[in-house]
Amino acid sequence: MPDVICMGEALIDMVSLEKGVSLEHAPGFEKAAGGAPANVAAGVAILGTSAGFVGKVGDDFCGQFLRETLYDAGVDLTCFILDPAHRTQLAFVTVLADGSPDFTFYIERSADMTLAAEELDEGYVADCDIFHFGSISLIHEPMRSATFRAIEVATQAGALISYDPNLRPPLWPSLEVARREITAAIELCDVMKLSETELEFITGTQDLAEGAKHLLARGPELIAVTLGPQGCYFDNGTARGLVPGFEVPVEETTGCGDAFVAAMLVGLLEHLRADVEPADLSRDDLFKLFSFANAAGALTATGKGAIPSLPPRDEVEELLRDRRPEYFSGESA
Repeated sequence: MPDVICMGEALIDMVSLEKGVSLEHAPGFEKAAGGAPANVAAGVAILGTSAGFVGKVGDDFCGQFLRETLYDAGVDLTCFILDPAHRTQLAFVTVLADGSPDFTFYIERSADMTLAAEELDEGYVADCDIFHFGSISLIHEPMRSATFRAIEVATQAGALISYDPNLRPPLWPSLEVARREITAAIELCDVMKLSETELEFITGTQDLAEGAKHLLARGPELIAVTLGPQGCYFDNGTARGLVPGFEVPVEETTGCGDAFVAAMLVGLLEHLRADVEPADLSRDDLFKLFSFANAAGALTATGKGAIPSLPPRDEVEELLRDRRPEYFSGESA
């Protein structure tokens, strides 16, 4: 069984062939595998840790493409469902001049929304060490109830629960609903990764320390706030700090946050195997963990497409060895 299980949406990103243009002026589009939880599962597998994906796509050419892409990345697809009754979700994406993506979603009742609790293989979920989910799974029923059930099963089995709010305002009925539902899920997780924008959306503050303190009070053991090229901020209640990022030539940033999460989960799993929980990690432990995560995110920005750009462990370590050799100071020769 996989060590890390990610549950949620897998979809097709239709990415503009030209960078820095609006969607209406895009000359054409290229399909790419997407969906944050699917990207995270692929990232974990590419880094060399076993990963599984729980979700549903349409039994159409898009769904088959997603299945093939995740399979090639090394993701376990035991609980990947092809649904002949619904289509795979699409998102049209243009990459702005700074490399950041701008999304427009084309959905009505896509397959990912229809995964029901009774379709879960609870034994599969219960056997993982880390369970990861995002807020998009909480928008529609029956996927919402299925996600809550999977979290319950994983929690009861002793798994670490990881949560990425992954705010996509166009997918929610309103920002008020989004804030309420995203905030309510915080108490279910042990580890939470979010962006600066999401931190302000949820907590009402841009202050990293104040925002992280607000989130920790809701139950998580560890908060990580990504800061783009500046790196990230972490806080586990006793240790906190900023970890600088890496300057790289940016092609696009679509999968950077997902690469960061994947690397974070791989690092946390190594500590869990040594019986060290996130709340007990030292500042040095966390600085090293998030240096690894920052490096994975930076390398992903240098390529096109999320999953094709996700780096293997040797490439992440090569960047660290070149730019931050102190990362290896504790290694034996």
